[in-house]
Amino acid sequence: MNDTVLACLREQVAPDMSFSPALQAWQADHLSWRWKGHPIAYWTGGAWQDDTRPALMLIHGFPTASWDWVDMWAPLSARFRLLAPDMIGFGFSAKPPEYDYSIRDQADLHAGLCAALGIAECHVLAHDYGDTVAQELLARHNGREGGTPRLQSVVFLNGGLFPETHHATFNQKLLHSPIGFLVSRLMTEKRFRKGFSEVFGPDTQPDDAALKDFWALVIANGGMPAIGHKLIRYIAERRASRERWVGALQAAQIPLRVIDGGADPVSGAHMVARYRELVPNPDTVILEGIGHYPQVEAPDAVLAAFLDFHRTLHTL
Repeated sequence: MNDTVLACLREQVAPDMSFSPALQAWQADHLSWRWKGHPIAYWTGGAWQDDTRPALMLIHGFPTASWDWVDMWAPLSARFRLLAPDMIGFGFSAKPPEYDYSIRDQADLHAGLCAALGIAECHVLAHDYGDTVAQELLARHNGREGGTPRLQSVVFLNGGLFPETHHATFNQKLLHSPIGFLVSRLMTEKRFRKGFSEVFGPDTQPDDAALKDFWALVIANGGMPAIGHKLIRYIAERRASRERWVGALQAAQIPLRVIDGGADPVSGAHMVARYRELVPNPDTVILEGIGHYPQVEAPDAVLAAFLDFHRTLHTL
């Protein structure tokens, strides 16, 4: 894709002054694409004119956005052509209240964006909810289903790869309950901060400025108060599609690695233990003392483990 086309897609929006200067700059740099009539914000990095560079798709988690990758963005851009959309319902993308949110639809979104940008094959780095989207893309890749980019490798950060090892937070359990619609509407910044901080490592807690930005992303464009109870349906989807999505890991013929914050109460070392039981030739890295957001808590350690993986693949 040439620079002229990218410039045409750049959506001019006034920065929200409630965001930190860094998040304002990130917002201003986004590109826009439409999915089922709704605007999707996405970011590209690296030398897009250089087709010899490998493409890397970054898939964020719940309830945040592609901003999660900001501390790894520059060093990854030096080595890959990057693509990072905010999924529908997240971050700076549209959050329509009347929408059937699902993992399969998010996988369709990523596949559609890749097709629109001419990306026929790519590596993947995923986190949390994005892990499940990556599992669905992997299942399609394994089955040689059409309309999906060929995956060259997948690296998973902390996420619910196995529904039996996903320990939902208190807020997630409430959102997934019969009163989830009410809990969603009554979600406050104070409640969000408390629940969000609980999944970080004891020595890598987010500071006040970071929590403000995460909350701002969650509530942007209507956000959590309107749709949190709909987004959380992925928990039930994981259970219903366990055979397909766990089977995708077990049948994979491409390189996989798990890089996991071991202190994560949601999907930490206990999830890695299950991965080692079920997935052939498991390649795993545990970051001791790190919680659910390793790319935020320990970006240098994640980057080192990620690049080491790609060196073994002779990608770099």
